[in-house]
Amino acid sequence: MKSRRKFLQTLTVAGAAATLPINLMAEQAKTQKMIHQVFFWLNEGVSVEEFKTEAAVLGKCKSVAKFYLGTPAPTEARDVVDHSYQVSCTLFFDSIEDQNEYQVDPMHLKFIERNSNKWNKVQVYDFVI
Repeated sequence: MKSRRKFLQTLTVAGAAATLPINLMAEQAKTQKMIHQVFFWLNEGVSVEEFKTEAAVLGKCKSVAKFYLGTPAPTEARDVVDHSYQVSCTLFFDSIEDQNEYQVDPMHLKFIERNSNKWNKVQVYDFVI
């Protein structure tokens, strides 16, 4: 009886200890700063300057901490450099939760609704810092 009880106690402690890192990582992920990069390949005939004016509204979304909007830099052509997109946005968020809020922000959704017919490809890169 003693060994069974000891086994169950050990199993309970081991189970709790195993879930602790997962719970801690989930909590840390909520508060990690995040960068959201969006690259747009525009349809033929779409004005880059007009599209940039439309995209600038994304920086006004409530949960965006910092926002940059630009076009490919005239850097040297190399195999690892992609100059094929026309416009890029880089958005900084104070947490993944803030980025989740951005995804449903009415300004973001309206931008997509008004402009999704202007691009033929969008590529997103998200990372935490």
